[in-house]
Amino acid sequence: MEIRVASHAGFCFGVRRATEAAEAALSGGGRIYTLGRLIHNDGYIQSLKERGVEEISSDDIDSVCERARGGEKITVVIRAHGEIKEDLEKLQRCSAENRCFTLLDCTCPYVNKVRRIASENSGEGRLFILIGSAEHPEVRGIMSCCRGEGKVFGSALELERWMHSENAPAPGSVRISIAAQTTQKLSEWKKCLKILKKLYTNAEVFDTICNVTEERQTEAEALADESDAVIVIGSRGSSNTVKLYEICKSKCNSTFLCEDADSLRDLVIPECNTLSITAGASTPFSVIQEVKERMSTETENFAELLEQTMKTINPGDIVVGVVTSVSQNEITLDLGAKTTGVIPHDKLCDDPQAKLDQLFKVGDEVKAKVVRVSDIEGIAVLDKLRVDADANWNDIVAKYESGETVEGKIIECVKGGLIISINSVRVFIPASLSGVAKSAGADALQALVGTVQKVKIIEIKEERKRAFASIRAVLAEERKAKEEAFWAQVEVGQIYEGPVKSLTNYGAFVDLGGVDGMVHTSELSWRRIRHPSEVVSVGDVIKVYVKALDREKGRISLGYKTEDTDPWHIFCEKYSVGDTASVKIVSLMPFGAFAEVVPGADGLIHISQIADHKIAAPADVLKVGDVVDAKITAIDNENRKISLSIRALLEEAKAAEEEGDSEEAADEELVYSTDAPAAAEAETEAETEAEAETEE
Repeated sequence: MEIRVASHAGFCFGVRRATEAAEAALSGGGRIYTLGRLIHNDGYIQSLKERGVEEISSDDIDSVCERARGGEKITVVIRAHGEIKEDLEKLQRCSAENRCFTLLDCTCPYVNKVRRIASENSGEGRLFILIGSAEHPEVRGIMSCCRGEGKVFGSALELERWMHSENAPAPGSVRISIAAQTTQKLSEWKKCLKILKKLYTNAEVFDTICNVTEERQTEAEALADESDAVIVIGSRGSSNTVKLYEICKSKCNSTFLCEDADSLRDLVIPECNTLSITAGASTPFSVIQEVKERMSTETENFAELLEQTMKTINPGDIVVGVVTSVSQNEITLDLGAKTTGVIPHDKLCDDPQAKLDQLFKVGDEVKAKVVRVSDIEGIAVLDKLRVDADANWNDIVAKYESGETVEGKIIECVKGGLIISINSVRVFIPASLSGVAKSAGADALQALVGTVQKVKIIEIKEERKRAFASIRAVLAEERKAKEEAFWAQVEVGQIYEGPVKSLTNYGAFVDLGGVDGMVHTSELSWRRIRHPSEVVSVGDVIKVYVKALDREKGRISLGYKTEDTDPWHIFCEKYSVGDTASVKIVSLMPFGAFAEVVPGADGLIHISQIADHKIAAPADVLKVGDVVDAKITAIDNENRKISLSIRALLEEAKAAEEEGDSEEAADEELVYSTDAPAAAEAETEAETEAEAETEE
């Protein structure tokens, strides 16, 4: 068998520069960190970790910078993918301000170029479009450089859907620029440009696919076209590795993905004349060589492996495949055979609204059960839910035997109850055990659909693989736990705040946090009430205190009224003997009238104190509801009695009036006596004038 290794395989320039920087930093002392995963290669990352290189995330930046300010020598390496602009600027400031902190920015020059394009071609009146994987570190870093709106599309199909949606701008309304992730598949990039140009003819195109990536993909495609089998070495989490796999798979059906030589044992590679090996940009050359050597020594086993690869697939078989594509309605799997596996959406998950591209990605391994095989179409329809249900049935049985509480999602309301999905196993909950009162009706049960609930498995029918669960049992346990915790700490005098749960003729029940206590009617108000509803309503949150406990019977007596709310206390704080109060007549008796001084505190106006003259009955002067002024003439604290008098105020007013009249009369007399001499003098002058006239 001929084994060929691609010349453009293994570390690219950017990855090599980042790994060399990290290794060189080890000789400089201090703590060495990489912001994020330096490369997509578990073996190499473990090697760095063993030599003292640690990985940090964005959340650790502030802590690392603070330690450097404290004098600790720290070096941070930025991987070839680049980082979020905000994080990078924070590290750059720390490096400029602190000599103990060293920043090694190993962002690939090709990536930096795209970052500059994103910054310069975004902002007001511009729209920057990037073709790439939205969650990839490189793409996230590039989009963080946008000064305005930016869009990321993972494929030509996504781009086309957006262009025909209401969210797409009208042609000519904005200036559109488009670029690609540096490791984007060339064929997909060309499709995107062709679609974009149909609507946005003036879009500015930046061809940013790394030429090394382009050469690697072009060479891999040519090798795959000429080979019987292809091995792509790299991590399933590496964007450029997955794209290499897709390219080779499109040319050679016997294309396999492995991370290192040890993972070759999991592959079933057919006997062939020509085997080609290529590798992603994060694969060390030593790993490529090890894979080549391992394949050379295992050639003699290929005949046996071929037989395994070409095995037939039958309905009922359990198979394991690698995801090769993901759409909104289904995923396809490479089953290592001539038949392609297809799993529809409803056979993948219980939630019809779930987005498959968020649950699965190319390269994932999926275990499923064969439902139907079509040799003509070369397709096997699979069901993942059946495998999941079978695998999780034993766990359901174990939870039943142990009595553990389990959690699941209510997926359906059926006759007589609910269906809850617990790890893809359908479990029935009778309506009587749903925790919903029978009087609430079917709508209350329906309202639980879509919610996550805790249940107890109460019955198992092993032969039919049916299970029954109870929400009510969990609620009862939780209630019991709350009660135990409450009784362990409750003491007389403790104050609680809780809602009023129900009212009876003799009191109100209050929820104290899992345990109910009762406030007797006599404890609700200082005044006499006929029913608790005169003071509180169901749902009111009130503050109460524990008056008495009966732990054996589980009874709690609560108090609600306090000294601060005592009407007599309020009255005494506000009034004293001799004060005048505005009072309201509340009842009339033969001997007098009762008047409310403050709510809950009444005083008596004796019949003799109602008027300043004798009256036959209080009703001759007063009626219920009148508001009058009265003088407080006496306070009996021991018996809580108040004596009032209207007459006292009337007499005081009359006395004041009489005193005013006498003072006025005195003033008039004083004026008369003061003016008398003047009058006499005037009279004398008149007489003198008369005598003078007579003499003349």
